[in-house]
Amino acid sequence: MPSFSIEAPGEANPLTETTLLHVLQSASSSNQHQIQTGTKQLQQWEKSPGFYKHLQSVYIERSLPTEVRYLAIIQLKNGIDKYWRKTATNAVNKDDKAVIRSRLISSGIEELDHRLALQNALVIAKIVRFEYPQDWPEAISSTLEAVRAAGQDTTSQRLARILLILLYIIKELSTARIQRSRTNLQAATPEILSVLGSLYLERLDQWQGRLSSSPEDAGVETLMTQSLLSIKILRRLVISGYDFPNRDSDVCEFWKITLSQVDSFIHLVSQQQSALVNRTKRLVQKHLLQLSKFHLDMAEKHAAGFILLPSSLDLVRAYWGFARNFSESYGSQTTTVQDIDGEDEDADTDARTSEKLSLNGLLLIRACIRMAFLPVHTFRYRHEQEKEEKRQAETTVKVDLLTQPFVEEIMSTVMTKFLVLRQSDMKDWVEEPEEWVFREENESEDMHLSVRACSERLVLDLSTHFKSTLTEPILGLFRTVANINNEDVLFKDAVYAAIGMSAAIFREDIDFDALLTSNLVAEVQKQKQGYGIMRRRIAIFCSQWIVVKASQDSKAVIYQMFDHLLNQDDSLNDQVVRITAGRHFKSIADDFEFDSAKFAPYAESIITKLMALIEEVEITATKMALLDTISVLIERFEHNIEPFAERIVGMLPPLWEQSGDEHLMKQSILAILARLTNALKEHSSRFHSMLIPIIQSTIQPDSELSAFLLEEALDLWHSILVQSTTATPDLLSLLEHLFPLLSLASETLRETLTITESYLFLSPSTLLSEPIRLPLLKSLTPLIGPKSKPDANGMVCTSIELMLRSASTLGGPSATKQLTADLVESGLLPRLLSGLRSAWTAHCTTGPLAKIPAVDGIVETDHFGVLSRLILGSTDAFVQAVTYTPLAPPDGEDDGSVLKADPIPPEDNLKWLLEEWFSHLENVGDPARRKLMLLALTTLLETGHAAVLGNLQLLMGLWTDVITELCELDFDPVSGAGSGAVKGEDCLVYNDINELKVVAEGSVEAPEDVRRRELTWSDPVHRVGVVGFVRERLAGVVQGCGGEEKFRDEWLVNVDKDVVAAFGKLGIM
Repeated sequence: MPSFSIEAPGEANPLTETTLLHVLQSASSSNQHQIQTGTKQLQQWEKSPGFYKHLQSVYIERSLPTEVRYLAIIQLKNGIDKYWRKTATNAVNKDDKAVIRSRLISSGIEELDHRLALQNALVIAKIVRFEYPQDWPEAISSTLEAVRAAGQDTTSQRLARILLILLYIIKELSTARIQRSRTNLQAATPEILSVLGSLYLERLDQWQGRLSSSPEDAGVETLMTQSLLSIKILRRLVISGYDFPNRDSDVCEFWKITLSQVDSFIHLVSQQQSALVNRTKRLVQKHLLQLSKFHLDMAEKHAAGFILLPSSLDLVRAYWGFARNFSESYGSQTTTVQDIDGEDEDADTDARTSEKLSLNGLLLIRACIRMAFLPVHTFRYRHEQEKEEKRQAETTVKVDLLTQPFVEEIMSTVMTKFLVLRQSDMKDWVEEPEEWVFREENESEDMHLSVRACSERLVLDLSTHFKSTLTEPILGLFRTVANINNEDVLFKDAVYAAIGMSAAIFREDIDFDALLTSNLVAEVQKQKQGYGIMRRRIAIFCSQWIVVKASQDSKAVIYQMFDHLLNQDDSLNDQVVRITAGRHFKSIADDFEFDSAKFAPYAESIITKLMALIEEVEITATKMALLDTISVLIERFEHNIEPFAERIVGMLPPLWEQSGDEHLMKQSILAILARLTNALKEHSSRFHSMLIPIIQSTIQPDSELSAFLLEEALDLWHSILVQSTTATPDLLSLLEHLFPLLSLASETLRETLTITESYLFLSPSTLLSEPIRLPLLKSLTPLIGPKSKPDANGMVCTSIELMLRSASTLGGPSATKQLTADLVESGLLPRLLSGLRSAWTAHCTTGPLAKIPAVDGIVETDHFGVLSRLILGSTDAFVQAVTYTPLAPPDGEDDGSVLKADPIPPEDNLKWLLEEWFSHLENVGDPARRKLMLLALTTLLETGHAAVLGNLQLLMGLWTDVITELCELDFDPVSGAGSGAVKGEDCLVYNDINELKVVAEGSVEAPEDVRRRELTWSDPVHRVGVVGFVRERLAGVVQGCGGEEKFRDEWLVNVDKDVVAAFGKLGIM
C-alpha cells in the first residue's frame, strides 16, 4: 500500500481506518518529513471519536508491517493515560471503549511478536486499573478463563501470552496509588491464587519430569517459561493480595511448597554433572531468584507475617548457609590482578546468580533485625490480634533466630569475607580507576545493588543492636589487624571498613588518637606492593572518625596525612587513592571544629594538588565531587583562601566550557564562585567583572540556562551584592532583570527579595531614583495582600521600610511625600490599607455574622511596621495618604482597581485605622516592633488630630507598658519597696556601634554587615530613648492645647484615673 505525506490540515483528512493506516505508515517511515507530518496528524486526531478503536484495529491486523502495528499499539497505550478516564476532556466514548475491551484479550493471546504482546498487555493492565470492577467486572474472570483454556496446550505460546497479560494486570493493581485498586485486587486474589497455583505446580512437575528423561527436549523450555511467568505473578499476588498472608491456609501451603523448591533448585543448579543444558539452567536460576525475591518481599512488607509463616526461621538459616558458602569464594586472595580473560560465560552467569541469591539472603537477615528492633510505625488502627502477632514475631526473632552464636557467625563472615575486595575490583582498580571509585561511592548508598553495600549496613545494624555482646569479638579482631606488622592488606581493609562505619558506636572503646599516631601514620607511608589499598581505606577511615572522636592535634596529623595521600609523585598514590582522598577530604574540612590555623601549613599544598587532580580526571561526576571538596574548603577557610583565589577562579572557565550540556557541573561551578565571593569579602571585587556577565546570561527569562541554573545564579548575585563596597555600573545594570524575577511566584522568590533588600542597603539612592522607584513598587505590590505568603509579605514590607527610611535620610519629608505618592500610584498602599480595613471589619463582627480577616497576625504587624516608618518620615504624608487613598478591593485581585463605593467617609479613615492598630498591639511580641509603633503613634500627637487625641487613654497605656518592659524601675519586686519611677533610658538604645557586630572576634565583616550595622545604629528604635521621647512629645501636646489646665480639662479628663495613675507613677512628667 503506497504511503504519502500529510500536508492538508486535519479537517481535510477525515478520520477513517484507512486514512489512519496511511498516517501510521508515514509516521513509521524513514523519511523525516513524513514522520513529522504523520506525527502532527496523529496529534490532531487523538481527541477524535473512533481514533483509539481504529488504532486497535490496525494493531490486530497481523498482515501489516510490524513497525506500523507497533506504532498503533504505542499510540493506544499513550492515549489511555490521557483520555480513558470518564472525567478527562475529550474522553474516549463509551461505545469505543466497549469495542476495544472486547478485543483486548483475544488479540493478546494470538500475538506472535513478543514486543507487541508486551505493549498489548500494558494496554490491558491500564484499562483494568480504570474499569475493574465497575465497568469491566469480568476482566479478571475472563483472563482466568483464558488461562484455564490455554493451559490445556503445553506446546503453543498462547498460555505464555495470557500469563503475560495477567502479570501486568497484577502489577498495575498492586502498585496503584488508589486504595480501591488494591482492595479490588485483594477481592480477586483467592481465585487467582487457586488457578495460578495449580498451573504453576502442574508445569513444575511436567518440566522436572522431562528434565530427567530428555533434558534437551525443546518443549521443556516452553514449560519452564510458563512456570516462570506463573511464579512472577504469584510472587506479586501473595504480597499485595493479602494484608495478613500468614492467616490464609492456601498461602501457608504455597509457602511451604516454595521452601522445598528453594532446596531443590539450589541442588539442581549446583551439582557438577547436571542434566541441564545452558538455556534450561538459566531458567532454573531465574526460578530460584524469583523465589528469593518472594521471600524477601514477604519479610520486608509483611514482617510479622513472614516470621509466623511455616518454617520461616529455617528458611532464613538456609539462605544464610548459602551466603556463607558463597563468601568463601567472594573476596580476592591476592592484591595483584589475575588474568581472567576468556573466563567461561556460563560460570560468570552462575557467579552472578549466586551473588544475587546471597545478597537476597543478607537482605533477609537485615529485614529480620529491623523487624525486631526497628519496627515500622503506622497511624493505621491495629486490632489486638495484629498487635499480638507483632509481639510474637519480635520475640521469636530475638529468642529463636538471633542467638548469640548466630549473630557472631554473621558478623564474622560479613567482616572477614563480604567486605573484602574482589578480584574484579582489583582489575577495575587498575583498568578503570575513575569508574571504579564512582561505583563504590554510589553503590554504597543502595544496599540492594551489591553484597558489599548490604554487608556494610548489616555491620551497622549488628553493631548497634548487639553492641554489648559483639564489642569484644569485634575489638579482638580489630586488634589483630591494627598491627603494623600485619601485612594481610585485604583482610585489614575489610576490618578497617567495618570499624570505620561503626565509629559512632565504638567511639568510647577505641582510642583513635593513639591509633592514628601508632598505626595509621606508619601504614600510609609503607612502600610495599598492594598498600595502595590501605591508603585508600585510611583516607575513608579518617573521614569517618574525625567527626566522632579526634583531638585538635590529631586533626593536624590528618591534614598532613591527606597531603601525603594526594601526592602524585608517590607511586602507591594511584588515581584511586588520590580521588578517594580528594573526595573524603570534604568530610575532613567540613568538621564542626575545623581549625583554619592548624590547616594553614598544608593549605597551599592540598589545594594545589586537588586542583591538579580535577584537571587530571575525566568523568564529570568525579570533577564535581572534587569541586565540592574545594567548595567546602573555601567556606571553612574563609578569608584565608585569598592567596589561592586566582588559581581557583582560573581553573573554572575551562570546566564550564567542557561541561557542555551537563548543567550539574555548571551548578557546582556557580556554587563554588558564590562561596569564594563570600570568603574573600570585599577583596572579591576583582572578579566581579567576570562573574556579572555569567549572572546576566543565566537570569534572563528566555535563557536556556535559566531553567537549570537560576537558583545558583541568584545565590552568586546576592553574594556579590553582600561583598561589594560600592554599586558599580555593571552591578546596577542587573537591576533591569530584577523586576521580571519578582513576578515569578516560584521557589526563587525569597532569594530575589533578598537581592532587592541588598540593593537597598548598597545603593538606596539608585532604587529611589525616578526610573527605578515606581517600577520596583509595582513589582512588589502583588506580593502583599490576602493571597501572599506571610514570609514573602514580611520581606516586601521590610524592603518598603528600608525605602521609607532611606527616603527620609536622603531627602527629608519631601522625599517621603514623593515616595508615598508612588506607594499610592503603584497600588501597594491601597492593598495594605485594604488588608487592615478587612482586619478591623472582622474584629467588629462576632457570632454567625463574623468575618474572616484578609490579614492577621504577623502579616498585620508587618503592615503596621510600614505605616510606622511612614509616620516617622512625614506625619503630613501619612495623614494625607490614609485620608484620601482609595482602598483596593478586598478580594486581593492584582488588576490595580480600587473600591468604588467606600461606606466609610475619608475623614474617618484615621479613626478606624488607629482603633485596629491599638487593638493589634497586644499581639505584637517583639519589643523592638512595639517601641517602633510607640514612637510612630506618639509622633502623631503633633498633628493635633482628634482621632489621635481621642485615643489618649490607649496611648498612655502603651507608654506605660513599653516603658515598664524596656526600662529599669525604682522598684523591688520582692519587698515591694520603691517609687516605681523610671531609672535611665530603655535597653534598646545602643551606646556603641560595635555592639551590633554580628561576626565572631577575629573574623572579617562583609561590607553588607557593616551597612546593616550602620543602618541599625541610625534607627530611631536604637538611637531615641523612649522616656525622653514621650516626655518631649507629651509636653509639646500640652503646650499646643493651651497649657496643662486646658489639656487636662479637654483630653486627660477622658482617660481612666487608674491609667493616668500608672503612667504618673513612672515619673516621666
